[in-house]
Amino acid sequence: MAVAEINSLTIERGTDFEATFKILEADSSPVTLSYYTGVSKIRKYPSSPTYHSFTVGITTATGEVNISMGQTTTRLLTPGRNYFDIIIISPDISDNMTTKVVEGTIIVSESVY
Repeated sequence: MAVAEINSLTIERGTDFEATFKILEADSSPVTLSYYTGVSKIRKYPSSPTYHSFTVGITTATGEVNISMGQTTTRLLTPGRNYFDIIIISPDISDNMTTKVVEGTIIVSESVY
């Protein structure tokens, strides 16, 4: 499973945001994500101690990972280029493996809303 690099997302401050990513095997078949959980954060720069979390949803049958953030939280984001990633966590307690499946930048733009 390769990490997808995304560079074309935009969040308008003060609005609801949602994006869906399909996680694929090397042969382009969907990754089976049964019982996996996910986390996703956005930061102004990668090592910033300040972050905001996305809500993460996983559709196991299609290998899709959805991130979303409500307008109350997007209003708090710093305008300009920000960085994000999505980590999935294996349900197997014995290995507790975490895998980064998506990373990239998001432009946060001002809104008059």
